[in-house]
Amino acid sequence: MFDFLQLVRNENMKIYRRVRTWIMFGILIMLVLAISIVAKLVGDGDVDNWFMMSMETMVLFQLVTIFTVVVSADSVAGEFSTGTIKLLLIRPWSRSKILLSKYISLLMFALVQAVLLYALTFLANMLLFGYSGSGEAQKVFESDLHPFAYMLLYYFYQFLGLIIIVTMAFMLSTVFRSGGLAIGLSLFLLLGGSTIAGLLSMLDYAWVDYILFLHLNLTQYMGGSEAGGMTLGFSLGVLAAYYVVFIALTWLIFNKRDVAA
Repeated sequence: MFDFLQLVRNENMKIYRRVRTWIMFGILIMLVLAISIVAKLVGDGDVDNWFMMSMETMVLFQLVTIFTVVVSADSVAGEFSTGTIKLLLIRPWSRSKILLSKYISLLMFALVQAVLLYALTFLANMLLFGYSGSGEAQKVFESDLHPFAYMLLYYFYQFLGLIIIVTMAFMLSTVFRSGGLAIGLSLFLLLGGSTIAGLLSMLDYAWVDYILFLHLNLTQYMGGSEAGGMTLGFSLGVLAAYYVVFIALTWLIFNKRDVAA
């Protein structure tokens, strides 16, 4: 167990030693502060901290997703591109353990960004706009939950979708030997998938309901509502099925991969 934790620690070090990781964190911090300060300067005074936090989260969580996809898609493919995969596999760990350590480190990276975004948007907007009561925010959110709990639930739903996207990008990273190709294809699917799925959803076919990208935004079910005739349980079932397929393909491909080629 200790050996495996060391493996996860090594993968975390690979992520956080790269300059691009800290540039990503820097961009996230600067955008939160810039949006809040501009809203404070040009706003009419009716904006409260919860409204700003929700608006910034809707925009910037997409950025968290893109950053995580870039790192995920490069995780395994990057090892092939640089040739370090051979050095990694000669160590006394099985391929499955190596792959699992990479996957866990990616989920931890996604979680760190989500926690950072939550803390930044909460603190920055509370300092600039003050801490408003829950009454007005509950009207805006159309929920009986306290705004703090509402935002936690919003992040939880967003993070579930993010896990599926990260898993898909991780699978593509094991398929391709080029980190650039894996990153490009992952971003194309992430950015273009929702648009294409939205167009297909207008077709009156039953199979359209099972397209992955129609179920990634679970926040559409907040408040217990349905979306396009689909329920939260149905979307979770579809996502679970895709997750199992992505994980199975990832492990199968990586364990069968000819490293010497």
